[in-house]
Amino acid sequence: MTYVIAEPCIDVMDRACVEECPVDCIYEGARSLYIHPDECVDCGACEPVCPVEAIYYEDDLPEQWTVYREDNAAFFHETLPGRDAPLGSPGGASKLGPLGVDTPLVAAVPHREKNDA
Repeated sequence: MTYVIAEPCIDVMDRACVEECPVDCIYEGARSLYIHPDECVDCGACEPVCPVEAIYYEDDLPEQWTVYREDNAAFFHETLPGRDAPLGSPGGASKLGPLGVDTPLVAAVPHREKNDA
């Protein structure tokens, strides 16, 4: 089990969750943040600090956002546009910095202003 970042994070990326995560498992894409399902230790520290309520324990995802469970995993386990190979499990987001790429699901969401979230 793991925590999942859903649609409300897209184009917001507040990063309070990144600062709170004790295991550095929240990675930055171009428009959204992603929790690595194999690196997350299910501590829940990220969930209460998210200002847009985008983070859910995977079993608690609202029905309209259940697709983000697989999407968060896809960010790490599939070859994304502009990358030569899957990201895999690099063992910490801070050493990589922003990755500048998103999953096709996130990339397809219409852009919105940060105050529209």
